[in-house]
Amino acid sequence: MCEDEHHGVGRRALFVTGAAAALTLGSVSFPSEAADAADGPSGPGGPVTRTVRGTLPTGSPDFVYLPVEVPSGVREIKVAYTYERPTVPAGTAGNALDIGIFDQHGTELGGRGFRGWSGGARTEFFIRADDATPGYVPGPVREGTWHIALGPYTVAPQGLAYEVTVTLTYGEPGEAVKPVYPPSRAKGRGRAWYRGDCHLHSWYSDGRRTPAEIAALARAAGLDFINSSDHNTHSAHAHWADQAGPHPDGELLILLGEEVTTRNGHVVALGTDPGTFVDWRYRARDNRFGKYARRIRQAGGLVVPAHPHATCVGCNWKFGFGEADAVEVWNGAYGPDDEVSLADWDSMLVASVREGRGSRDWIPAMGNSDAHRDPDPVGTPQTVVLADELSREAIQEGIRAGRSYVAESKAVSLSFSATGPKGEHAGIGGRLRVDGDDPVTVRLEVSGAPRCTVRFVTDQGVLHTSAVLPVAGSGTVEWRTTAQYAAYVRAEVRHEAAAGPLPGALAAFTNPIFLGR
Repeated sequence: MCEDEHHGVGRRALFVTGAAAALTLGSVSFPSEAADAADGPSGPGGPVTRTVRGTLPTGSPDFVYLPVEVPSGVREIKVAYTYERPTVPAGTAGNALDIGIFDQHGTELGGRGFRGWSGGARTEFFIRADDATPGYVPGPVREGTWHIALGPYTVAPQGLAYEVTVTLTYGEPGEAVKPVYPPSRAKGRGRAWYRGDCHLHSWYSDGRRTPAEIAALARAAGLDFINSSDHNTHSAHAHWADQAGPHPDGELLILLGEEVTTRNGHVVALGTDPGTFVDWRYRARDNRFGKYARRIRQAGGLVVPAHPHATCVGCNWKFGFGEADAVEVWNGAYGPDDEVSLADWDSMLVASVREGRGSRDWIPAMGNSDAHRDPDPVGTPQTVVLADELSREAIQEGIRAGRSYVAESKAVSLSFSATGPKGEHAGIGGRLRVDGDDPVTVRLEVSGAPRCTVRFVTDQGVLHTSAVLPVAGSGTVEWRTTAQYAAYVRAEVRHEAAAGPLPGALAAFTNPIFLGR
């Protein structure tokens, strides 16, 4: 074993791109040939290890790159790391250090070099031609300069002392495995309402469930489609194919994507082409999000900002909504941050009406579970989409058009419509084309919501609240209005409030119906 000391931030090159800075440490070298390697546990030519230690100060850049000079003839690269977690004063961030790796193609933003990311979920990983640690992409370990990427998410006042150990194993590479991806269409029910959960994490990032376990839970939750959205990696894409298609509990459409987890908010890439990687190494002030939003769309995906008002470090959305195809208003168990997200989304609807955009240009809302591990329930909540078929394109089109509602479980079903005086009709996400003073009847049929209250929300606020639904959970609520009184109407189904004037938690809500010419 050879040990290199990288004290403090010494032996480095500092490069800056926009507002983002990255630190490059001194490179780590290995013998050029297996025959030159020092004797390892398996004899001459066995694994060779190098260890690097150093300390990062507070105020370190977002990413620190450790170059590793990989010679020819390497079969496997393995990396392990540790870092100190000193006690810090109350209210002060402690140490948190993420890790990933880029191959000989380099660390250029959006480039070909990405080979995996596990954030803080793992302390070690390996890559070889035929296999890799979950979160990492298998493939040959080719000659060149690889870069271990360290992400000091938070740094304690004492600094972040780390140790990185790199092991190369020489030998003939295994046979590369050709990836197989799930189909983009499943057997559905024709034009129908399909239930889905588009924000899920497996053991390919920081989740603890396998794709098989997630698929089983999705079927049990009554879902028709899901979206793979592991943090900052597409490595799970090739591991979903055997969970799709025919099944005793019904076919499951599996869309492929990523949760692009930046330091200034998270965005779900929903239904991208198989094998699509979307970079995350930028902040809002770098003015790069638009480029990667376009990357998502070019790969056939939707751009969905996730939990925009979540309070976790780096979770609050700071990129604006100009690039959003939809926004995740409800994330997991309904809480105060979801209430803020719902109110913020409603304000965006009001702005679209005020600016004369209305149903021509507005951002639909959706809800997802963000489930990681037990006991996180898959499908709580779930987005219910009206689509022509159970396919990637049809589901995305329904989400983009706002033909959807969000329910806390498969037990809750809604039918929401508006009708005019001459039989005009519009459903969720549509426009009822009537004159301003024409009478409009808004109708919500609900089931699976015992002891809940229905509220009709417009650009003027909550204009109608129903009586409490019966214990059976089913009922019909009607309200009459005009387009000049309400530019849009959307429905909320809420549980009884425990106490005080605040509304109860959501059981379901719809995207709006717009009223008027």
